[in-house]
Amino acid sequence: MSRIRRLLSRCIAALLILTLSAQPALAQSILRDAETEVLLYDMSAPLIAAAGLDPRNVDVVMVGSNSINAFVAGGQVVYLHSGLIQAADSVEEVQGVIAHELGHITGGHVINDGGGKAATGITILSLLLGGLAAAAGSGDAAIGVLMAGQQAALGKYLAFSRTQESSADAAGAQYLSNARLSGRGSIAFFKKLQNLEMRRGFRRSADSEFYSTHPMTADRIATLQDTYEKDPAWHKPVDPVLQARFVRVKAKLMGYVELPERTLQVYPPGDNSVAAHYARAYAWHKQAYIDKAMGEVDALLALSPDDPYFLELKGQVLLESGQPAQALDPLRRATRLTGHHPLIATLFGHALVASEDPANLAEGEQVLKAAVSRDRENPFAWYVLGVIYGQRGDMARARLASAEQQVLQGSYFQALQSAEAAEAALPKGSSDWLRAQDIAFQSRAAIEHLKKRK
Repeated sequence: MSRIRRLLSRCIAALLILTLSAQPALAQSILRDAETEVLLYDMSAPLIAAAGLDPRNVDVVMVGSNSINAFVAGGQVVYLHSGLIQAADSVEEVQGVIAHELGHITGGHVINDGGGKAATGITILSLLLGGLAAAAGSGDAAIGVLMAGQQAALGKYLAFSRTQESSADAAGAQYLSNARLSGRGSIAFFKKLQNLEMRRGFRRSADSEFYSTHPMTADRIATLQDTYEKDPAWHKPVDPVLQARFVRVKAKLMGYVELPERTLQVYPPGDNSVAAHYARAYAWHKQAYIDKAMGEVDALLALSPDDPYFLELKGQVLLESGQPAQALDPLRRATRLTGHHPLIATLFGHALVASEDPANLAEGEQVLKAAVSRDRENPFAWYVLGVIYGQRGDMARARLASAEQQVLQGSYFQALQSAEAAEAALPKGSSDWLRAQDIAFQSRAAIEHLKKRK
């Protein structure tokens, strides 16, 4: 009977895997940067429109992970791992990935997980039949039923997943064509994946095909190559401006996420390109070599004095090296030049508070209120705004800002306390009072849900 128990445990584990595998882990941190977010929007907007969606309602978000991956997890959000950006050599390659993920969104592949449901049903049935066989005293029959059920369930789920991937490939190719963008990047990226498979010893076989949630990469290339080459956009050159922006964002990302030693290997001091200055500025800053970091920033500003993202970088280096007063001018200019981008405005507001000059609090409040009105899901902006309210003696709105920050961070008990304190002190019926009620209601619901899960 111990064999049956072990097999039952394996089947239950398989059931859990099939239930949870369609829910990608979102535990990784979301990386936010104004320049990168603007670039991702500009890269994806033609594809989103080509897919029949509204670019204003679809987000492309970068996840901090060095794996080469992208996914959707419900709603109209495409998640790109930072490792994918680092692996890509062109804006076309990333656009090919985005087009594929949009195919999952328009196909409803996260919502309509028919394969997962069917596989779960097979697994549950095999558990029931195996249990009946065991109760009847036929241990071998029970083991046979359980093993067959587990295999059938896994095969059902993986076959369904591969069908979805093939469907998303075809949809992505259509969206690239509709947007008049070449599929060269899509093929180039698939070949990168194929090379990785070869280097890691992953070979095509009946088993490897069966135990894969995606069609084999070689098959995907073969299927799409002909489609892309027949498209009028196949020979269309890449947008040079968009490609140049991609190259510098990629360098900026490397400087931010990689060890400084690695960044300096890829972008050695003799390299005077914009990308190299950008990457090294972050590398030196991470090592607290402020003079070297500022030297790279000044080299960038010498090339383009009014580039808002170079000004943002200068302000960031100054602020984080303990010179908030000196950071104000470049951050004020960057905020203005980007039309008050919420992330840059938040950094500017932080510098205004960090300057410890009471004369800057009114401007800081104005800047940060505008930032959160355009991007409510920025907990740090709410935190800094709460600090300003507190320093100006407006404790009711300071508590409301704290509640906004805490609920975004999943600190529901603290959010409930802050919201209730704010509600008690705010003018009854005001918009802020109503918002405090909303946060309190949301927090109570989240707390009840957590209790039920336990």
